[in-house]
Amino acid sequence: MTVASETNKKKKGLFNRFLDLIERYGNKLPDPIMLFVYITVAILIASAVFGLMGTTATHPGTGETIKVVNLLNGAGLVRILTEMITNFTSFPPLGLVLVVMLGVGLAESTGLITAFMKASILKAPKKIILPVIVLVAICGNAAADAAMVVLPPIVAMIFIALGRHPLAGMAAAYASCAGGFGANLILSMSDPLVYGFTESAAHMIDPAYTGNPMINYYFLVASALLLVPVATFVTNKIVEPRLGKYEGEAEGVEAVITPGEKKGLLWAGVSLLVAGGAFAILALPENAILRNPEDGGLIISPFMDSIVPIMMILFLVPAIIYGKAAGTLKDSKDFGDQLGKAMSGMGTYIVIAFVAAQMIAYFNWSNLGPIVAIKGAAILEALGFTGLPLFVGFILIAALINLLVASQSAKWAILAPVFIPMFMLLNYDPAVTQAAYRVGDSLTNPITPMLAYFAIVLTFAKKYDPKMGMGTFMSALLPYSIAFTIMWIVLFSAWYLLGLPLGPGGGIHLK
Repeated sequence: MTVASETNKKKKGLFNRFLDLIERYGNKLPDPIMLFVYITVAILIASAVFGLMGTTATHPGTGETIKVVNLLNGAGLVRILTEMITNFTSFPPLGLVLVVMLGVGLAESTGLITAFMKASILKAPKKIILPVIVLVAICGNAAADAAMVVLPPIVAMIFIALGRHPLAGMAAAYASCAGGFGANLILSMSDPLVYGFTESAAHMIDPAYTGNPMINYYFLVASALLLVPVATFVTNKIVEPRLGKYEGEAEGVEAVITPGEKKGLLWAGVSLLVAGGAFAILALPENAILRNPEDGGLIISPFMDSIVPIMMILFLVPAIIYGKAAGTLKDSKDFGDQLGKAMSGMGTYIVIAFVAAQMIAYFNWSNLGPIVAIKGAAILEALGFTGLPLFVGFILIAALINLLVASQSAKWAILAPVFIPMFMLLNYDPAVTQAAYRVGDSLTNPITPMLAYFAIVLTFAKKYDPKMGMGTFMSALLPYSIAFTIMWIVLFSAWYLLGLPLGPGGGIHLK
């Protein structure tokens, strides 16, 4: 070892040495495809072991006894074989990614994204580009999970254009989308979804309890504003310095706009306004067809159910118009070739999606997830904490459970009937319990393989580093989870101690 390398090793702080450890041992893990295969086998074996042991748990809301289902008996093997194709074809991220990538891929291949970056992002002050990206990623949760698919590859391109490491941009975008899932400046599908379970659980103690989906809104906004500088700091000071200078083959984008690009951008902008206006007509008027036919709302509506194809169209139409105007898309044959080229890199993702779909299906069939969640809730209840330590413990338990059960609604369906009534008996408003859950539900999202988008973004990352291992990727995401955990708990604690309202009709204590 040289004197210089020894000096560099000594200069490394404890946290960087910890991340080095994560990276080193994480990279010894097998390829994601095989890792999912091994986890799938482990789930099947666990289902057999605990099924034969008769392991059960009682659902706190319904009183139903949940048993571990043995998937290695005759009935289990029949189900595995007969539903294998359905597991794959009904796997939500499969269609979501492929449909969105039709539009995004064509926008990239025609040069629209590059031209847009040169005309806007690269001309903006560099100091605000990353905070804007983080805020867009956090607010992108209003589009459900689509932002986790669309933003990381686009932000990677932006970082290359800025002369920065693309994997740092990809990590920032994914961590902000996933880790900031419980924060937003606007209401999203999650708000009424989570509140529905909260109200039902509250009625177990107070049948007259009424709230609304906005009971956490003030806290969500403050959380979003807090996470922007946190994610920016982590990217600039921890993640990107660890990755070093990008030495890949991808070329940066010169900030010089050609006449053809200017013309293409002009007509692409016009087409985007037309397409956006058409969807506005379909969604905004009082009786619009994309509104909820029962209550006229937009949060739970055909509009939100159509958000993925809408996003695809809003990428695809401007890409076609740009390509025709700029001369990068010549005819229908060229259109077909470019679409095929845009989708040609999705083969690895499709294989990962197949294996991940089976793994998640078997985990759900076995009932291991709900039983782990119920047992975890019982542990927290048995600890006997009160006041702020109780809520901090609840946040951490929810974050740990999230490593195994990624579905926000599935976890809350189990936890709400336990903790909403328990905390109400201690004079806590359901709003504060829900807010604590949403924090915990978000913190470990960036690092849990049970969130299918982890493997998807890892696949995108291999475009820039074919040797990218899970350890390197995990070590790039872990600092966000740690920083979000610390700062979000600090924010929650301050909110709790100051007794601030969490949203319209939502406070800390019951009145």
